[in-house]
Amino acid sequence: QVQLQESGGGLVQSGGSLRLSCAASGTISKINNIGWYRQVPGLQRELVAIIISDSVFGPGSTNYADSVKGRFTISRDNAKNSVYLQMDNLKPEDTAVYYCNGDIQHNQYSGRVYWGQGTQVTVSS
Repeated sequence: QVQLQESGGGLVQSGGSLRLSCAASGTISKINNIGWYRQVPGLQRELVAIIISDSVFGPGSTNYADSVKGRFTISRDNAKNSVYLQMDNLKPEDTAVYYCNGDIQHNQYSGRVYWGQGTQVTVSS
């Protein structure tokens, strides 16, 4: 019912930058929390950055893994159903497959969490 399509991965030298994009399409009434995870072969998938949606309790917020704070910036464009990850000062340890993750409502009665297929980011030293 919903597809998350990532783009923007690639090979970059240490200290360089990349910008990942994720566009959601399909039956979407609202996107709640949305963010980025990454996974290295043999290790668990880990949260990189997430945007918490606005709620009746207050405006939304962003959370980052400690390892990327100050280097990565997450943003979203609600009109385009998209989320972005600007990655600056990349390090070899950032090498991983990056996945988009979204908590998406189809209508007021149903929704679920979706994952994209992933995009490879490789940082050479």
